Amino acid sequence: MNKEDILDIYSSGDYPADALSNFYPHAFVLDGVACASMEGLLQSLKAKNKALQRKICALSGKEAKNALRHRPQNLIWRLTGRLYWQGAVLRRHSDGYQRFLDRAYAALSRNPDFTAALLASGDAALVHTVGKQDTGKTVLTEYEFISRLTRLREAARKDDR
Repeated sequence: MNKEDILDIYSSGDYPADALSNFYPHAFVLDGVACASMEGLLQSLKAKNKALQRKICALSGKEAKNALRHRPQNLIWRLTGRLYWQGAVLRRHSDGYQRFLDRAYAALSRNPDFTAALLASGDAALVHTVGKQDTGKTVLTEYEFISRLTRLREAARKDDR
């Protein structure tokens, strides 16, 4: 496999790598909540308070990543394995959480600019070398991220035909 056959997704990469990053400001709506980026949604899951969640969902990029940086919520979820979405508990290591991620990425895929970036990735193998593997340290592992992007890209190709 050549270097050209691999697309490493990260926020400061070239298009479409940057546009596929969770930091990218692709707006979408999930369960009536406006999200400015996938990163905003993912970081909001650490907050139990619905109003705070909505505020974090409205963020993108590093602002979203750092929204809870120095707050207890950023550590508590790692100890408890509990995340939250609009008043409901999501257990990080559950099938229900995986279904939630599926729904979130399906909502994101309705953004035409996001879908265009997926299609622009062509046949490249998608990777996320800055991603983590340990589910106890991240709300989205590299595998969870890349597998969803790959599945959505295949669906977008079928729709594009």
